[in-house]
Amino acid sequence: MEKKLEQRQSDCLRIVLYGPESTGKTTLAKQLAAHFETEWVPEYMRSYLQEKWDLKKEVCKKEDLFPIAKGQMNAENEALKKANSFLFCDTNLTELKVYSEYYYDGFCPSEIVTASEKNNYTLYFLTYIDTPWEEDDLRDRPYDRSKLFRIFENELIKNNYPYVLLKGTQQERFNSAVAELTKLFNNHK
Repeated sequence: MEKKLEQRQSDCLRIVLYGPESTGKTTLAKQLAAHFETEWVPEYMRSYLQEKWDLKKEVCKKEDLFPIAKGQMNAENEALKKANSFLFCDTNLTELKVYSEYYYDGFCPSEIVTASEKNNYTLYFLTYIDTPWEEDDLRDRPYDRSKLFRIFENELIKNNYPYVLLKGTQQERFNSAVAELTKLFNNHK
């Protein structure tokens, strides 16, 4: 596997905020990192594609996938250097894989597929689509939210990844996540 897609070794509990666009992942990642006084990893794909849009008015292409994957893993590995017991990841390579296969008729570079299967995360928080849609330059599928949610959940089930479904208001999601993470941390000691 491409070395740039490997995870740095750590005893840190890696938590992924995972799900379709506009479901509150970034907000929750920031809140949880602040609450647990640790680091969070922004979604590299968002900054990469926003810059591409701003400079050239271009959207994601297949050749962007590998640079996005490398950027995401680099950001995760760098954040691990400063993280305490938890590291909150606002997406990961599994999410990139799902989007790639969705937008490119089942295609995802084999290096990304392999890395997404090899890299380990302690828990996924699957964010439900009961949040209001917020339009921006990059979001383009407001009517596919149910379909995308099922695809995201099926990927977790297919790979037997541990996950918790988060629904409700921002505060309800935060409270549920904190309760799950507190249990997880106490069992991990």
